[in-house]
Amino acid sequence: MSNFRSMCLADDRLVGTFVAIPHPVAVEVVAAAGADFICIDAEHSQIGRELIENLIRAADVHHVPTMVRVPGHAPESIAGVLDAGAAGVLVPRVSTAAQAQAAVAATRYPPLGERGVGPGRAAGYGYRIPDYLKSANDSLVLAVQIETAEGLRNVEEIVAVDGIDVIFIGPGDLSVSLDAMGPDGAGRLEAAILTITEAAAKAGKTVGIFRPTPDDVGKWSKAGISFYLLASDTMFLGASLAAGVKAARDA
Repeated sequence: MSNFRSMCLADDRLVGTFVAIPHPVAVEVVAAAGADFICIDAEHSQIGRELIENLIRAADVHHVPTMVRVPGHAPESIAGVLDAGAAGVLVPRVSTAAQAQAAVAATRYPPLGERGVGPGRAAGYGYRIPDYLKSANDSLVLAVQIETAEGLRNVEEIVAVDGIDVIFIGPGDLSVSLDAMGPDGAGRLEAAILTITEAAAKAGKTVGIFRPTPDDVGKWSKAGISFYLLASDTMFLGASLAAGVKAARDA
């Protein structure tokens, strides 16, 4: 089992961030900053399959594990980024047990799944296929994202699916799906997050969440969440520059 997956399953507090800037320099800067891991966002950014491999290489320079949030449920998208050397995948919009089972099948080699064998970077371009096949099922991290009202209704069935390592909560989309945006919906959103967290923890799954700032990480850690994706490279860049400009103008 990889050290990264071991840490995920051990419920150590892990703090990473999304990478949305489609350039290896951005990945190197983020990786050098001390994040426990990074997650390349291939769902909501201009990052395609052709670029992902070079972004993973950039993180490898600093020995930082790299996950990829894939665009959807397509098995070829999942297998492609794993072949490129990703340490795991984050699958968005998982709302049913069947979708969770399909993610497991796409991530794991037989007999646990249906992932096809290819001579990609992860397998040494064909030179290390036997070794990779022996270790991949035990070393890769599969996180599925619950972020819809349907997913909330089906949470007990989703968390019971074997082969999922992390149940990841997407508060933004979840708040929209539950019609719980803004201050008026804060209570309903928090109740939904706690419901997912409790169900996942009861099933022995690690729980993760997106947070735009670190302000309430302590609160959610006490609730049982240990896997954090904190903002993104673009959000940190914008916030830091805005703060610097304001400070310079106010000096």
